[in-house]
Amino acid sequence: MSTNPLSFRFGNECYTWFMSGAGATHANRLEHMIEITAQAGMTGIEPIHFWMGDLADPQRLTEALQKYQVQLAAIALVLEWNHPTETEHERAEADRVIDLLAQFPGALLCTVQMPTSRDDLSQRRKNLVANLNAVSRRAAERGVRASFHPNSPPTSINRTAEDYEVILNGLDSQATGWTPDVGHIINGGMDHLATMQQWQPLINHVHFKDWDGQPEFALMGAGKVDLVGVTKWLKSWNYGGWIICEDEAEQAVDDPDGVTLHDGRWIRETLIPAIA
Repeated sequence: MSTNPLSFRFGNECYTWFMSGAGATHANRLEHMIEITAQAGMTGIEPIHFWMGDLADPQRLTEALQKYQVQLAAIALVLEWNHPTETEHERAEADRVIDLLAQFPGALLCTVQMPTSRDDLSQRRKNLVANLNAVSRRAAERGVRASFHPNSPPTSINRTAEDYEVILNGLDSQATGWTPDVGHIINGGMDHLATMQQWQPLINHVHFKDWDGQPEFALMGAGKVDLVGVTKWLKSWNYGGWIICEDEAEQAVDDPDGVTLHDGRWIRETLIPAIA
């Protein structure tokens, strides 16, 4: 962000557009999302691995990123990982994304479990840890850094404080970090800053969204997440990674462009002045 006097790099997650029609409305429009991200003053983007369309081709992706002077911050690899080891499909998808990321030095592999249910919770949390570690170790062998992103739908097995204790403590910290998503943390009934402080050494990527509990997420700056306080804390220990905006406010369903532009203005006009 050109007016950012700090070391933070602000980027944008494509889920804001995915919310409409479960991705159908804005399918194969990643270049448009990159363009709006640039207009918002953000310098990075994090697409969803199965929703990159024509820009899953590294040459076309490079051309679009260069056109709008945006970096590939990460790719969100979203899979179920419900079994003790990866399925054939899961391994193929993971390796395809690792191959792509290896061509974009510095871009992260952001692993996200697709929520299905909380059945057989204890075993499935162990399965998830095993799969995350396996994927992350293969990524590390290719020079790609990994980061696990928990979420908070009712069917997620990584949404509560107990889930975090089991899963984050089970991660191979030599191969993967952790992406705290402040909105998902509070939506799972936890204190977002205290949770980040507890596992600070794992943090290598950060997601911002706001939350008001009505029933869930709010437009950035309009909810109850202390985004200024979190950013000040990140500044206090010289966090140098990406802060990725993943706005899931209701307004994003009909106007993802407008929500993204709003987030960029809020960062420039409210967040950065408050922490400078």
